[in-house]
Amino acid sequence: MRILRTHHVAIIASNYEASKRFYVEILGFEVIAEIHRKERDSYKLDLRMPDGVQIELFSFPNPPRRLSYPEACGLRHLAFEVGDLDEAVQHLQTHQVAVEPIRIDEHTGKRFTFFNDTDGLPLEFYER
Repeated sequence: MRILRTHHVAIIASNYEASKRFYVEILGFEVIAEIHRKERDSYKLDLRMPDGVQIELFSFPNPPRRLSYPEACGLRHLAFEVGDLDEAVQHLQTHQVAVEPIRIDEHTGKRFTFFNDTDGLPLEFYER
């Protein structure tokens, strides 16, 4: 067996419209499809990132809260590569998204920063 690539990342949003706006209008991901699953009272939004990897954004009535601290067990964060970190940070800040101070990866010398989506999911911008 050989894994070829990451196909998608699934995210459950507490506020579907706010999360949709964040991922589409602020981060700029392309909408592939959006469906309402009446029997589940749920939306599913398929988004495409520039490299082809997809994000599935779900809504469910009353989803349980999850710890999202970067050091908790489980998925630590989702990282996106950017060409210009300063430009990416400024873009987030113009949309009132709080961004942590830029850090330098001590092993690669690359710059990165963390921010959160509308549900507090930790996200990272990592400079190419």
